[in-house]
Amino acid sequence: MASEKRNFSVIENMVNSVSHFILLGFPSSWEIQMVYFVVFSVIYILTLMGNSAIVCAVRWDRHLHTPMYILLGNFSFLEICYVTTTVPNMLANFLSETKTITFIGCFVQFYFFFSFGCDEGFYLCIMAFDRYLAICRPLHYPTIMTTHLCTGLVAFGWSCGFIIFLIPVAFISQLSYCGPNIIDHFMCDPVPLMALSCSKVQTIKIIYSTFNTIFMVGTFIFILISYALVIFSVLRIPSTAGKRKAFSTCASHLAVVILFFGSVLTMYVRPGAEQPVDFQKIVTLFYSVITPLCNPLIYSLRNKDMKVALRKVLVTLRTSQKT
Repeated sequence: MASEKRNFSVIENMVNSVSHFILLGFPSSWEIQMVYFVVFSVIYILTLMGNSAIVCAVRWDRHLHTPMYILLGNFSFLEICYVTTTVPNMLANFLSETKTITFIGCFVQFYFFFSFGCDEGFYLCIMAFDRYLAICRPLHYPTIMTTHLCTGLVAFGWSCGFIIFLIPVAFISQLSYCGPNIIDHFMCDPVPLMALSCSKVQTIKIIYSTFNTIFMVGTFIFILISYALVIFSVLRIPSTAGKRKAFSTCASHLAVVILFFGSVLTMYVRPGAEQPVDFQKIVTLFYSVITPLCNPLIYSLRNKDMKVALRKVLVTLRTSQKT
């Protein structure tokens, strides 16, 4: 009995032995790490500036107080939150020799990053639904897309990810981690986390993969169907100018959808074990850092109303600085 108790104590200590993880990021020389730090710092600052400009434009310009732009403003603010969950920690690791993150900090990052990512998928669905109503049901649009419904959709878009991702985070955080604690990634991604666990994770992997597949494929199909109906309606518009305007609006949304879902579906619907580590990092980097940078450019460059509103924001900022 004493021997069994000692063995149980040893196993318990092993299970609780991991208090932190080491994020390898992009291993290279110190000089290259500094180059990475500068490049990603510039990308992060530009991302914050671009998305903040859209948020301010929607907030300050009364002409943009419509459901389409309200959703866009919330989406841009969501992008700011999304990119902030990983990039600051990644920048700190470029300057760090230890590159550590606490056990709790790792799962907090995991939870918020994927919750915001999930919310982004829902917001793209809501924006597709809004465009469907505006183009396919133009006469009924004002009575359907009311302020009450728009507010409800905004709340739905922000809250769903946080509720849904409690389940996978709870499952994966309860696994036993008894070493090693080195994650060959720049963030706490669930695939390498589960690979480090000394528990049996096959069932959890199946549940997690199924969850990702249902969510990502389901939202992607919803968006495709919405825009397919939109395209059919646009093709029936007799005016060439009307067609051009409708296609211009939808093209911006579709470009963002392709950027986001193209990389995410590649990463999480396919089995993670079959993907090389470097490939996982590059794809994750694309949808977590590059896509939030591109979104403001896509929306502002293809939208005349947004261009006018952004010019007003710049004029206001210059005036306030002079005074």
